Amino acid sequence: MFLSKMKNRVACNVKNLVGWRTRRKIVVFSVDDYGNVRLDSRQARERMEQEGLQVLSPFKGFDLYDSLENRGDLEMLYEVLTSVKDKNGNHAIFTPFAVPCNINFEKVRETGYKEYHGEMLPETYSKLSAQQPEAYKGAWRLWKEGIRKGLLQPQFHGREHLNLKLFNEKLQKRDEKLLTALKNRSCARISSEEYETVSILAAFDFWDVNENNQFREIIVDGLDAFERVFGYRATHFNPPGGREHSSIHKVLKENDVHFIDTPMIKREHQGKGTYRTKLNYTGKKNKHGQLFLVRNVVFEPTQNRGVDWVDHALMQIEAAFRWHRPAIISSHRVNFCGHIDEKNRKIGLEALQTLLAGITARWPEAEFMAADELGKLIASK
Repeated sequence: MFLSKMKNRVACNVKNLVGWRTRRKIVVFSVDDYGNVRLDSRQARERMEQEGLQVLSPFKGFDLYDSLENRGDLEMLYEVLTSVKDKNGNHAIFTPFAVPCNINFEKVRETGYKEYHGEMLPETYSKLSAQQPEAYKGAWRLWKEGIRKGLLQPQFHGREHLNLKLFNEKLQKRDEKLLTALKNRSCARISSEEYETVSILAAFDFWDVNENNQFREIIVDGLDAFERVFGYRATHFNPPGGREHSSIHKVLKENDVHFIDTPMIKREHQGKGTYRTKLNYTGKKNKHGQLFLVRNVVFEPTQNRGVDWVDHALMQIEAAFRWHRPAIISSHRVNFCGHIDEKNRKIGLEALQTLLAGITARWPEAEFMAADELGKLIASK
């Protein structure tokens, strides 16, 4: 136990050795997967299990509890975010990396499950409000309210959380797992054995590096869709699944994306199973002048990894501040989802509330900030 804690402390310090420096105690929450339909409902999950679809994600919560954020999820999240204030009198804010589009399950069914069709996020909410009103009626209104009140400041997570090449190939071969998921209005528990480098949920995964040329249209259309859905242009990008080739950064730059979310040590796929390792840090620029932001705090309170997530996050934040770095907290929507199981949401939100209280008590000078706002601050220096 002692050695494990020592290793964690060393790792916390090492990942803050390089990067943009500030004396300010800046706290950012970068939270992935918003807007994406994964599991439709508890009933859909049970039917899929009866059909033999098993948990595939290494972190089981994604295949057990991850679902489009509903009214209760947003209401309770807002209560927690507004429970604290920073030195400037501002409440906490999430930067949800969100997709503006989902599978149009009805249209795909009408094709006999032979073609992909998408829909905009408000349409998804409209359908779910009719199908599951107790959970989703008023949810899209709450989304817009959260943006207006500065509780949510979404940024671009791709057009859809889906690799269309693999999706369409599976449709053509009548993949039973995919068809079962689609018939249950879900996109989860689908294996990706066709390519060792492609996950069906990672939009910009590829086998041949030339496939990146096909992503241009998806990116341009996705950024336009994002603006129509959320009301402003996205300037910050994090790919679904956390993987992309740097060749797509150019089209992102051409479409006003100035900040790239990236891991500190990135194994970038170069095609056909070969990789190149890149070292990144917050404030580093690529050849297009885009700034990289690297998350240096992990907070996944519903994942059982044998750690106290609040203590672990506070330790990581302390290390960031010790080295005069902003604390960029990495998390996922699944931690705050209660549509499938309310206990999951309760665990996640209670941990978040405790973490926020711990931050403001320990560092009264802390400042909550959206991820793109941090990017703008770094760019201005």
